[in-house]
Amino acid sequence: MKVIFFDADENLRAFARKHPIAGVDYIFFSQSFNQVSLEKLSPHTDTSIISVFVHSETLDTKKLALFHKLKMILTRSTGINHIDITYCKKNHIQITNVPYYGAQTVAEFAFGLLLNLSRNIMIPAQDMSKNRIHLGEYTGFDLFGKTIGVIGTGSIGQHMIQLAKGFGMKILAFDLFPQESLKQYYVPFDELIRRCDIISLHIPSTPNNRHLLNQKVFQCMKKGVYIINTARGDLIDTKSLYDNIQNGTVAGVGLDVLENEDFLLHDDISFKNYNNQILLDSTINLKLLQHPKVIITPHIAFNTKDALKRILVTTFENIKKFKLECGI
Repeated sequence: MKVIFFDADENLRAFARKHPIAGVDYIFFSQSFNQVSLEKLSPHTDTSIISVFVHSETLDTKKLALFHKLKMILTRSTGINHIDITYCKKNHIQITNVPYYGAQTVAEFAFGLLLNLSRNIMIPAQDMSKNRIHLGEYTGFDLFGKTIGVIGTGSIGQHMIQLAKGFGMKILAFDLFPQESLKQYYVPFDELIRRCDIISLHIPSTPNNRHLLNQKVFQCMKKGVYIINTARGDLIDTKSLYDNIQNGTVAGVGLDVLENEDFLLHDDISFKNYNNQILLDSTINLKLLQHPKVIITPHIAFNTKDALKRILVTTFENIKKFKLECGI
């Protein structure tokens, strides 16, 4: 049985070498699925499982069709919005993810973004590296007593609530599928948007969630609100976000995800042409990257040694289960 890993770094390869599965052959590509040429894929059309990481591009179904024995797409992520679910159902391809690897990991990172914004940590650190100090420019604000709105109370959102409680914050929450244990925090979406000093997003990318935070919603927010997004870039209308930073409605933003973030792929990415697309510096993303009230990181909230190990363990357990179920 063949398993192809895309976006395969050295940690994954080393883990595979230490944890061989009898009767399973591993093939590794360092590039993402859509970047690998048909020529390189053609010797492996009998592959049963492909394993991908999470990027904003949807897997090319024309390439998927090459694999006539494909039974599973195993994504090493919680989100599956980069996979064409309709195509997989039609072709009886199982989709398996890693749902619980980084609940506390992502929540801690989201709170790290918030702490950087509330205390302006990055600005004085950069100033010190340039041998200058401007104390009057570093004034922040306390999180204690502030109201945070957690949109999405799955495992990550629940950890975010626990962290906020530890800081003495007031908590409001919204979820289409509320948890009984958190019922004291839930309010209608409109009320959360109106009352919160800070809003943190922890929901999946779906057609209904696309641009959840749009111009109409921004107009209802408290002036001076802070926005944190470690979930998916398309939850926010980027143009509206930028406009509301400019007009003062939004006081600060911490983003680990962006709309159209295909350029956030590998260590060698620079802000130049990406796959002959438009230059990044002609998009709204660069305006955000250069804005002093915005912190942007390259989709790394998951990236701790602990979480990466949990991803790999779960991934290889899923391969073993598939092999047993199929009697291979």
